[in-house]
Amino acid sequence: MPAAPTIVFLDAGTVDDLPAFEKFRELGDFTAYARTTPTELIERATGAEVLITNKVPLTAETIEKLPKLKLICVAATGTNNIDKRAAEQRGIPVRNVAGYSTDSVAQLTLTAYFTVAMDLLHLNREVYNGNYSRAQDFTLWRHPYYELSGKRYGIIGMGTIGRRVAELATAYGAEVVYYSARGHDHEVPYPRLELAEFLASCDVVSIHCALTDQTRGLLDLERLRQMKPTAYLINVARGGVVVEADLVTALNEGAIAGAAVDVFTKEPIPDDHSYLSVNNQEKLLLTPHVGWASVEARTRLIEGIMDNIRQGY
Repeated sequence: MPAAPTIVFLDAGTVDDLPAFEKFRELGDFTAYARTTPTELIERATGAEVLITNKVPLTAETIEKLPKLKLICVAATGTNNIDKRAAEQRGIPVRNVAGYSTDSVAQLTLTAYFTVAMDLLHLNREVYNGNYSRAQDFTLWRHPYYELSGKRYGIIGMGTIGRRVAELATAYGAEVVYYSARGHDHEVPYPRLELAEFLASCDVVSIHCALTDQTRGLLDLERLRQMKPTAYLINVARGGVVVEADLVTALNEGAIAGAAVDVFTKEPIPDDHSYLSVNNQEKLLLTPHVGWASVEARTRLIEGIMDNIRQGY
């Protein structure tokens, strides 16, 4: 690798607020853009030996137009936005950063579950709108909530994040089980169940798998109806694992008690998205894909990208 390579970060807007971001300048001639549109891509990437991208697609046509490009760094775990075959044909390594957001996503998973299951959105409004001030008792709730201890917590995708969530759920006293879309047994102290038993027996289901041919649309209305009417669904993996309109139907008809979603098939979601039409918004917690984004996780991401650049090409 040259002593001072030309490095361009195409969409740094989600990490450029961190102190660690300035360390990129120690690695070479560094330029960053908060975001890059398709029409701006070639002009900004031309001359770069190292390109960093989070979501900006690098197609075969784009890669062909960048003769100086020597290394592609993905500021994420997934590399679906890169034409890896075209990069390989040019001898250009494609390096991602794995595992940086495990604790951050796991933290949101449990937080989202408790927020919905304990009816915290509603109770917060009850305090602010004065209903609690007018209450006859010292306490107020709409419906009872239950402890996670003793409940069955189901995990779809027993990878790094799934295992961390399993540890946290176990710490609360839950019984953890998992489902593998590929039918694989993992070396974990939790039983693997087939999907029908998994859905019918779990009190909580959280999704931590990749979006593949096996998992796309995995939870449609038929399968959501197999869940307990008292169960909760948490999706912090990929929007496409759940059929989004079907989840709204399941919530509206009471097939499940509630859900929390941090990921969507299209991001940001359009203003006519089916989730926004759910009858009771307090049964569906929506967060704007923030599970990965703790300060610590984003700092680890930056450090991982810099390590990938230091490896050379």
